[in-house]
Amino acid sequence: MEEIKNPQEENTSVEVVDIQFRTGQKVYYFDPAGKTYKAGQHLIIDTARGIEYGICAKGNHTIHQMEVVTPLRQVLRVATEQDEKTVKENQEKEARAYKACLQKIEEMGLDMQLVSAECAFDGSKILFSFTADERVDFRELVKSLASMFHTRIELRQIGVRDKARLVGGLGICGRPFCCGSFLEEFHPVTIKMAKTQNLSLNPTKISGTCGRLMCCLKYEQEAYEDLLRKAPKNESFVDTPDGRGTIIEVDLMRQRVKVKLEEQTDTAIWHKNEDIAVLRSGKAKKTDPPIPADLAPISGNGKRKKEERVEEKTRYLDSIRLRYSEETIAEETSAPEEVPAAEEKPAEKKENRKNRHNRRQKTAKKTATAPAQEAPAQPEATEGEGAQSQKKRTFHRRRHFHHKKSKSGEQG
Repeated sequence: MEEIKNPQEENTSVEVVDIQFRTGQKVYYFDPAGKTYKAGQHLIIDTARGIEYGICAKGNHTIHQMEVVTPLRQVLRVATEQDEKTVKENQEKEARAYKACLQKIEEMGLDMQLVSAECAFDGSKILFSFTADERVDFRELVKSLASMFHTRIELRQIGVRDKARLVGGLGICGRPFCCGSFLEEFHPVTIKMAKTQNLSLNPTKISGTCGRLMCCLKYEQEAYEDLLRKAPKNESFVDTPDGRGTIIEVDLMRQRVKVKLEEQTDTAIWHKNEDIAVLRSGKAKKTDPPIPADLAPISGNGKRKKEERVEEKTRYLDSIRLRYSEETIAEETSAPEEVPAAEEKPAEKKENRKNRHNRRQKTAKKTATAPAQEAPAQPEATEGEGAQSQKKRTFHRRRHFHHKKSKSGEQG
């Protein structure tokens, strides 16, 4: 299936050819009329002033329709040898007309400066351009020039900027004049723009070759105005992370200010606009109220933030120290050693004592029952032996049943 093309999309781009009438001057767009041209070719073009001779600066290419100034005129043809001869004759005629006009101006004493003399390609007229501080009556000059060249004479008074456009040249930036290369209209440039951009007010530095303020001051004016709305004024009293101070320099492009500190008058520090707080905008006036000494929204908050951070760190370390301190470690290590020893040792002693007591009771019972059973077989004990056995029993009672000596003595 064939794709359906939108007619508006097809008309968005236009094929054009770049034509320059004189070297160093502005380039104009023309319609190639379906033909292909290359850069450097000499062409004959249909212009608003008639048929003109020009040089192709750039071959066929497409541009957006919004960049074209309507109506777009066409390129008629490539220049022939006869056209080249006509151009040379016209250039010689322009040189003669320029000299003749200068001579007539001196003779008549007219207060005017001749800039250029242009002869039309078909020789139908000669156009003289001049500059003057005031209006000049040049009617007699026109009559004398017309009788001399036998053609139509036009004199046009132009400004110094138009003179720079016609003459051409290089600016202080090293590039061709903006007015002669791409500027279509002259925009008003004021000294306020130089002040806004913080440039030197020396006329030789901010003026162009024409003697007027440079056209490029207008290019960045909107950007500077936008930055000025956001940036603080010079000599404003501000608060910074390093303390309060006064702004002594403003850098609009880098969005920063140089602050002279209040406490340290010998030091000045650069700060970004987002890192400061304006306490007083602009230079101090007599009617302005005094600024409180404790008003420090940036430096005060900064100290508080530092203190809070330190507190958070100390809290975090305190919790670790309390949890794993030497005291708790000593308690945890000593508790399992001391407590079981204190509890287990008495229990072991009690068990040993009971076992010993039980054994001795058993032996005592055995000793008590054994003589009764074996009594008929043994001989009768003497009085001395009975006394010794009685002493052993009393000693055994005193040792194992904790009887006092007095009691044992009474029993004995």
